[in-house]
Amino acid sequence: METKVIVDTLWVLITGMLVFFMNLGFALVESGFARSKNTVNILSKNFIVFAISSLAFWVIGWGLMFGNGTGLIGLEGLFGIHGADNSPATGDAYSGVYSAMSWATVPLLAKFFFQLVFAGTAATIVSGAVAERIKYISFIVFSFVLVAVMYPITGHWIWGGGWLASMGFWDFAGSTVVHSVGGWAALAGVLVLGPRIGKFKDGKVNPIPGHNMTSAVTGALVLWLGWFGFNPGSTMAADPEAISRIIITTNSAGIAGILTSTIVAWIVLGKPDLSMTINGLLAGLVAVTAPCAFISVESSLIIGAIAGVIVVFAVIGFDKLKIDDPVGALAVHLANGIFGTICVGLFAQDNFIPNTTGNGLFFGGGTTLLVSQLTGIAAVGAFTFIVSYIVWYLIKLTLGIRVSEKEEYEGLDIGEHGMEAYPDFKK
Repeated sequence: METKVIVDTLWVLITGMLVFFMNLGFALVESGFARSKNTVNILSKNFIVFAISSLAFWVIGWGLMFGNGTGLIGLEGLFGIHGADNSPATGDAYSGVYSAMSWATVPLLAKFFFQLVFAGTAATIVSGAVAERIKYISFIVFSFVLVAVMYPITGHWIWGGGWLASMGFWDFAGSTVVHSVGGWAALAGVLVLGPRIGKFKDGKVNPIPGHNMTSAVTGALVLWLGWFGFNPGSTMAADPEAISRIIITTNSAGIAGILTSTIVAWIVLGKPDLSMTINGLLAGLVAVTAPCAFISVESSLIIGAIAGVIVVFAVIGFDKLKIDDPVGALAVHLANGIFGTICVGLFAQDNFIPNTTGNGLFFGGGTTLLVSQLTGIAAVGAFTFIVSYIVWYLIKLTLGIRVSEKEEYEGLDIGEHGMEAYPDFKK
C-alpha cells in the first residue's frame, strides 16, 4: 500500500475520533447549562445518541447520502455499507480544492466512520434544545429518523453529488449539512414541545440558570479540541498546507467569537456572562465550518467576530419569541450555521481554490456564489424543518413527547431513569 494512502487514512480516522470525542463536550455543556435534577437524563441522551446514530447510518443513512441515485437521493448501498462507493463524488467536488487530495484512495470504511461521526453530531445538537422536558424514548425515536432519513437526504444534495453540489453550493465541513440541519430539527422539536414550566411568566422571561459552569467550560474546551478534527479532517487527506491553514482559520474564528460575545453581553446584560462567552466560542466555530478552507485568516477573524455578536442577540431574540432553548443550541447552530454558509458567498477566495472560479462577493466574485448559498440554506431549511415537525408531531400523537408536569417538577433523572446525579446533596 502506498505511503500516501496510509497517511491519509490515519489522518481521516484520527480526526474522526476527535469528532467522536465531541459527544463528551456536548454532554458536559448541556448538562452544565441545565438544572441538576436533569443531569442524568441529559448525560444519558448524549451517551445513547451515538449508538442510535451508528445503527441508523449503517442501516440506511449511508446509502441515502452516498449511494448512486438521483440529484435528490441516493438509491444504492442501503442496509449496510455495500454497493457502489459513490463517495468520491464528494471527493471530486473537493479534489479541485487541493491538488494533493485523493479521496478515492481512502478506504470505504474510513470514509464511513468519518461521515458517521458527523451524522451523530447533528443528532446531538437536538438534545440540548429539547432538554428538561422531553421523553427519553421520544428523543431516541426522533434521533433514529433524523440520522436514517432526513440528514442523509440533504447531505446527498451537498456532499453526495446531488443537485445543490451541481449548482455550485459549497459547505466544506458542515455549517449547513450538520449544524443547520441539527438546528432546524431542534427548532421543530422545541415548537412541538413548548417551553419548560416557569420559563415564561406574565409575558416575561424567567431565567433558569444552569447548575454547573465547571462542566460547561470543560465541555466547551472539549468541543474546541474536537473542531480541530471536524474542519481540517474534512480535507480527507493529510495535505500539510491545507490542514495547517484550516486549523488556524478555525481557531481564529473561535477566539474572535469568544471576545465579541463577551463584550456584547457585558454591554447588553451589564455583566460578562460566562454562558454567552461559551456560546460565543461555539458560534464562531460553527460559522467558520463551511468557509474554513476557502478563506484567509483575516476573514476568519471577521466571521468569528460577527458570529459572537449574532449569538448574543439570537439567544435574547429566541427568548422574546418564547422559544425555550435551555442551552442556546438554536442561537449557536441554527443562526450561525446559516450565517457561516452565507459567509462562503461573501469571503471565499479563488487563490485558496485552485482551478476553480468562485470568489465571494467581497472578492469580486459577483452574486452567483452567494445566490447558490442562499438557495441551499432555504432548501435544506424548508425540508428539514417541515419533515422534522411532522415527525415530532407524529411522535407526540403516538408515544407522547413530553413528561408529566410532576416529572418535570421533580426532575427527569427520577422520572425517566430512577436515579440522581448527586444523591448525596439535598436541598
